[in-house]
Amino acid sequence: MAASGELEKFQKYIKMKKLASKLSPTGKEAALVTSETNIRYLTEFPNSEGTLFITRDKAYLLVDFRYGEAAQNSVTNAEVIVYSRYYDTINELIERYGICDLLIESNSMTVGSMKLLESKIETTGCKVAVNDRLDKLISVQRIVKSKAEIEKMRKAQQITEEALTELLNMVKPGVKESELAFELEYLMRRKGASGVSFDLITITGKKTSMPHGVPGDVEVQDGDFVTFDIGALYDGYHSDMTRTYAVGHVSDEQKKVYDTVLKAQLTALEKVKAGVKASDIDRTARTIIEDAGYGEYFRHSTGHGVGLDIHEEPFVSLRGETILSGGMVITVEPGIYLPGKFGVRIEDMVAVTHDGYENFATLPKELIVL
Repeated sequence: MAASGELEKFQKYIKMKKLASKLSPTGKEAALVTSETNIRYLTEFPNSEGTLFITRDKAYLLVDFRYGEAAQNSVTNAEVIVYSRYYDTINELIERYGICDLLIESNSMTVGSMKLLESKIETTGCKVAVNDRLDKLISVQRIVKSKAEIEKMRKAQQITEEALTELLNMVKPGVKESELAFELEYLMRRKGASGVSFDLITITGKKTSMPHGVPGDVEVQDGDFVTFDIGALYDGYHSDMTRTYAVGHVSDEQKKVYDTVLKAQLTALEKVKAGVKASDIDRTARTIIEDAGYGEYFRHSTGHGVGLDIHEEPFVSLRGETILSGGMVITVEPGIYLPGKFGVRIEDMVAVTHDGYENFATLPKELIVL
């Protein structure tokens, strides 16, 4: 256990050092990380009010008294400062290191917050770098997952599947969509999830033609498709999976659409491996659906990255320029949605490997009639 603990400390140190090494070698540049997700990624410490101040040589985690003791007991790759006056602490660090340029996360800082920051550090002569350089640096670093991160997502997927398998026993005519969503979240939490990855999509009948339909009081009917787009949260990491089931019986049209989506999904998965451009995976799935005559009914991208965020790089779309590499985690989720009738989506979350992928999902994808 001791060796394992030392390895974890080293891995956290490397993550922080890797980002710090991208700052200007002059030492006059610092990064201000304010998003909860990126602070958690870099320190593995969850909190909602902290700030990371990172220089070329040292990192500081600034927290108020509510998080002070917990941070000091947990964070090993940054010095914890429990501040009483936030901007005074920022200014002190700027002056201590002679910082001239301060990188910010433009994707998570509001214009108002940025202007306030500029006004508070004005006396130091330091300038806020108004660009997305820091966002890109962290995104590039986060896009490839460590073994520890992949294990957390594997566990999140396991919880999701165990909960759904148990829930399927109550899927029958008369049960409400909202009841399915409530029970599913309850089961996930009972099985170890800290929460759900997103608002669970448990929809039936005509509402399955809505890719992001919201569960309501609609009841399952005989002959319906029921779509479950679901995921669990485990130690900060998400899972994401979609399965579509039939209730009672299916029509010829329903079966044709289902089989088309399944073929598109399986064929796209065969394309996944290191060295493949993300857009090629999207194009593979989209071509099959288009050839079957349903091209206009597949309007979203084929997939996206998953990790500390439910949607993150790389994006598996027709415009996805990322070349996949080992350790990236993506979804493959083509769908067909016929307005006013029904829809089908099938989604797996996979880790890219050198010669293919590891599929986190184990539940069958063949059409199941409940």
